[in-house]
Amino acid sequence: MKIWQKNIEVNKDIESFTVGKDRELDLEMAAFDVLGSLAHVQMLESIGLLTADELVLIQKELKNIYAEIEAGDFRIEDTVEDVHSQVEWMLTQRIGEAGKKIHSGRSRNDQVLVDLKLFFRDRIETTVHNTAVLFQQLIALSNTHKDKLLPGYTHLQIAMPSSFGLWFGAYAESLVDDMEVMLAAWKICNKNPLGSAAGYGSSFPLNRTLTTELLGFENLNYNVVYAQMGRGKTERILAQAMSSVAASLAKMAMDVCLFINQNFGFIRFPDELTTGSSIMPHKKNPDVFELIRSRCNKIQALPNEIAMMTTNLPSGYHRDLQLLKENLFPAMVSLNECLEMTTYMLQHIELKGDILKDPKYAYLFSVEVVNELALSGVPFREAYKIVGESIENGTFKPSEEVNHTHEGSIGNLCNDAIEKMMEQILDQFNFEKTRSAIQKLLA
Repeated sequence: MKIWQKNIEVNKDIESFTVGKDRELDLEMAAFDVLGSLAHVQMLESIGLLTADELVLIQKELKNIYAEIEAGDFRIEDTVEDVHSQVEWMLTQRIGEAGKKIHSGRSRNDQVLVDLKLFFRDRIETTVHNTAVLFQQLIALSNTHKDKLLPGYTHLQIAMPSSFGLWFGAYAESLVDDMEVMLAAWKICNKNPLGSAAGYGSSFPLNRTLTTELLGFENLNYNVVYAQMGRGKTERILAQAMSSVAASLAKMAMDVCLFINQNFGFIRFPDELTTGSSIMPHKKNPDVFELIRSRCNKIQALPNEIAMMTTNLPSGYHRDLQLLKENLFPAMVSLNECLEMTTYMLQHIELKGDILKDPKYAYLFSVEVVNELALSGVPFREAYKIVGESIENGTFKPSEEVNHTHEGSIGNLCNDAIEKMMEQILDQFNFEKTRSAIQKLLA
């Protein structure tokens, strides 16, 4: 059953090709399709397109369908094209003619748009929560191990003293900026496209402000043509935000793979969290972080994939847009799994102490000696030359005292300020508003 079909039977091969994976992916949006319909029918009643009795009947059955979805008892029949058709068909089978009225004033185009926006909002909330948990884990590790020194590298050459406090804290602050990007994506997703119909509005006197309030959106996509143009753009912006988080995770995963290597030996994990070799009994491989690195590098390609799928499409709806779900939906799952696994692994990380006592790290302190001379009155360039010559002739003696006190340095991590930045960003999502609106809609 197709809600657009008339008297011509569609070729089976054409149907299979055009539907693709839509039924499978639409199951993830089923609950949100019902929510969009609950708001839409309430609006239809307010403008006289449904009677009060019809509204009560429709709302009751839509909530029953929602409960079935939540319980895992909902499926899209093989003879049904998508989730929108399935919900409307079930509703009509159960309550009769009133079910046929719910599509008034909307198209599958704006129906899928609102489903996607609601779905994205939900997944963004999950991602933000998982990122916040990882952030707090990193801050806790940074504070706990702030005095444990670590070699710092430039060009993968020994450079200057660093610390585990700096290392963990760096990735915590990286997540702060990632959440700035995610907040921008949230604001794009949190605008209501419902009522734009096929992309050109409706001659019905729709009240789009009402559905915006009912669904807890912050604002409208006002222009109906732009509402449709926003499909693809919304996904690309969300993918860019996901890519930002993924980049932080991938870089940290690479650090871990280096630091656990025996030539570094800075960290380790319990044996049960590593994997072995089929022929080398000594191996303890960081497979978890290698997979996080690869998964997150794959996610970093997602914005370009979406851009290539939507580049040069003219305004209006095009079936190309259907395929975006195949790229984006699994990536959302993968990113959240990576966030959760990174947090879990870091809960069990073990750090080596006294790393810098190894003589090979003596030159890490060359800048410290230069700075001491400069503080005593020697011009910096002269001090630099003196220390350089002592290194070349083998007389250099390191000063292993690290006196870094400025903001963000080894001795002044400023983790409180970093936590405050994250808190200010997280507060702006205001997830409580959207949750409250949905709870009220389902009441």
